[in-house]
Amino acid sequence: MTKSSESTADSALLIRKAAPRDLPQIVAIDALVTGIEKREYWREMLRRFARRDSRRQFLVAAGSAGVAGFAIGEVRDWEFGAPPCGWVFAIDVHPQLRLHGVGTRLLQAICDGFARAGVTRVRTLLDRDDPLVLSFFRSQGMMAAPLIPLEMELPAAAAEARRR
Repeated sequence: MTKSSESTADSALLIRKAAPRDLPQIVAIDALVTGIEKREYWREMLRRFARRDSRRQFLVAAGSAGVAGFAIGEVRDWEFGAPPCGWVFAIDVHPQLRLHGVGTRLLQAICDGFARAGVTRVRTLLDRDDPLVLSFFRSQGMMAAPLIPLEMELPAAAAEARRR
């Protein structure tokens, strides 16, 4: 992304459904942010979430310079005993375009889709040691949910067996 694209990022971007042509830029943004290229993962996410389905969304913010960011979410029913709600699985913006409203527009678009699907609540999970992502979601009005995530480490042998 160039400096000139930064200044016009908010107004010139179109929020739309992700398409196969967006995959290279989605992979590149994710790899830039995480340091890991996950091409097959994103190909599968695109296959599962970019089709016409009012309950699943894979959106991109795109302009003349290409994809500036993306968001993925889904309406989930009755998980953990909670009524249906929208879940945001991923949201990311090219680092050069952060603080220009791209993430806010993506989150608003995905929330609008959830509302059209009939839900009144949106949730996400994030790493508690990621202050950037936590700050973004808090700035959008999100706060702690009435759920407590629990986890445990699996023995190495069991994890290895699952990989085969």
